[in-house]
Amino acid sequence: MASQLYALSIAADQPERLAFFWGELLGREIAADTDLLPGDDPGFRIRFEPGRAPRTGRNLMHFDLTSTSWEHQERTVARALELGGRHLDIGQLPEEDHVVLADPEGNEFCVIEPGNNFLAGCGFVGALSCDGTQALGYFWSAALDWPLVWDQDQETAIRSPRGGSKITWGGPPLMPRTGTDRLRLDLIVPDDEARQSEIERLVALGATIEDDGRLLDPDGNEFRLLTVV
Repeated sequence: MASQLYALSIAADQPERLAFFWGELLGREIAADTDLLPGDDPGFRIRFEPGRAPRTGRNLMHFDLTSTSWEHQERTVARALELGGRHLDIGQLPEEDHVVLADPEGNEFCVIEPGNNFLAGCGFVGALSCDGTQALGYFWSAALDWPLVWDQDQETAIRSPRGGSKITWGGPPLMPRTGTDRLRLDLIVPDDEARQSEIERLVALGATIEDDGRLLDPDGNEFRLLTVV
């Protein structure tokens, strides 16, 4: 049985502050001060943990938030700014309709324009958009047992059979990797016996184990395999 996607873990200098920002913006309940629960969304938790290392460049993952109308997009942007976010220039073109923002600690996210067919029906958090190769989409599809819902021009996307947010990989050219990953996926299995078996399966799919025990996906992104508490 494949492990389940439990959470997206985000390193933060002030975890409680960042949890408040995202909880208010997404309308999610906060548990244990720093975990945002999925609520009715069949997706995953968002966890904020003490920072593992200083930011040294752009994150390799970011959220794409959806809009039901132009007014909804404007309200989302205004609310993000009110909560402490800011506009961000990453080279987007003036004619592009999505809005690029950063949260109070500089983590990038986009507020997508209404009428985006690719994210239709995915909920407010339309996608976790990732830098990565086509092979990475294949790996995570097999690892989570989520079907590929997009595979074209080296861009891939997967989505849980239960619905919810997509996870996407943009293909080349890839961004330079700088410093320690501040966003990573947390998977979960029932117990230690299942964990060992799952590690073997993930390695067979292309994951690697570092000398310090860290798990890396085929593109070198760190992820964790947790057991149910």
